Amino acid sequence: MKSLLQAALVIAILSAIGFLLGPYHTDIYRKLLLWIALALSYNFLFGVAGQVAFSHFTFYGVGAYAIVILVTQAGLPLPLAATAGIVLCVLLALAVAIPATRLDGFYLALATLALAQLFIVFLNEGGELTGGSGGLTSYRLPDVGGITLSGPRYTVVIVLLVTFTWILLARIDQSWFGRACRAVRDNPQAAAAMGIDVARTRVIAYALTSALAGLAGMVYAFVDNTVSPPIFGLENAFLLLFMVIIGGSGSQIGSVIGATVLYLLPFVLSPLIGHHHALVFGVVMLLVILAQPRGLTGLWAARPWRSR
Repeated sequence: MKSLLQAALVIAILSAIGFLLGPYHTDIYRKLLLWIALALSYNFLFGVAGQVAFSHFTFYGVGAYAIVILVTQAGLPLPLAATAGIVLCVLLALAVAIPATRLDGFYLALATLALAQLFIVFLNEGGELTGGSGGLTSYRLPDVGGITLSGPRYTVVIVLLVTFTWILLARIDQSWFGRACRAVRDNPQAAAAMGIDVARTRVIAYALTSALAGLAGMVYAFVDNTVSPPIFGLENAFLLLFMVIIGGSGSQIGSVIGATVLYLLPFVLSPLIGHHHALVFGVVMLLVILAQPRGLTGLWAARPWRSR
């Protein structure tokens, strides 16, 4: 009961913020929340399950394009289109995960990097289906139960997505499966000796987090009512990795902090130093990693003034 009240309070506060902001800051706030949702799911894949993959943003794009194509071109009702989009993400994730997650470290990263590149090529060469390099535009979110979800109301939808992602992954992390993922991450051989099916654990973790990324992509598709290949490029895949590392790999609160800092930092730096903000951005990330490999949450945990 206490956890439900806490979740309701968080949802109320985060939703209320959306009603207080103007159009420009609302757009920034929504995209920040989506980055947080992505960072949470990628943190489980990378920080908890120990899989270095660059396909997370690809599934974000798969979800976004799937929901738009199924609603606008196939004419499916929104609930059916969303369900079909999630199933598509899971099937694609399984097709990639079953062979790819048997690889380790560098090779897994290369396999998922290739998938990310192939996805961008498919979007650019997809013709009318994907809109080519210009993407898909001029569509809108269908009414849900006669209710138009736009403006602050749609911000509430994104808040619910973030809350759902946090609660689901927190519960999984505390379950036997979460412990199995950490065991596989730390020592696959020892995990196998304990009776853990290493390959199956990796596949499930990859498919689960990919489906969550696809779900976030579906929600993103109706933020700007446009999807295009550059949005899902590799630079964002690397930025997502940096968010998790900077915040603190394996920590949910670290993912929130990392996503918030790295997403908002350019907005703070750009007015101060102009186009040089990218250089300062990189230096800040490097200094944090060198000062505390466990990220900002590790830096806080190691604070010298804490009580002993």
